Amino acid sequence: IWGVPERHKNTISRVKPGDLLLIYVKQRSVGKEVEGPKIVALYEAASEVFRDSSRIFRPPPKMGSETFPLRIKLKPVKIFEKPVEFKKLIPKLKFIENKKKWTGHLMGKAMREIPEEDFKLITG
Repeated sequence: IWGVPERHKNTISRVKPGDLLLIYVKQRSVGKEVEGPKIVALYEAASEVFRDSSRIFRPPPKMGSETFPLRIKLKPVKIFEKPVEFKKLIPKLKFIENKKKWTGHLMGKAMREIPEEDFKLITG
């Protein structure tokens, strides 16, 4: 299950059963090392959007008691044994217009629609 806050209603409402979703993990610190951003999996939307406020997600501290009530069921298609390093793709990705400030194309967004050409590049 994938859930998003109410403010992302318009974005998640465009997802339909059968749509494919790439899972992006932002840069993070692991001990003393920094792991770069990466694509780790491919899932298929397996339901229409539904509303459920049961607490199955742990929100980050800055989001308080968010329950991510707008949800879709997901079916795994492929979990990448070797995650795709995202930064290496930036120069080639069409949806990232400002290559120097590329994080602005992703930050604060629960999901982002990308052109099929970019999808093929990432999953290629």
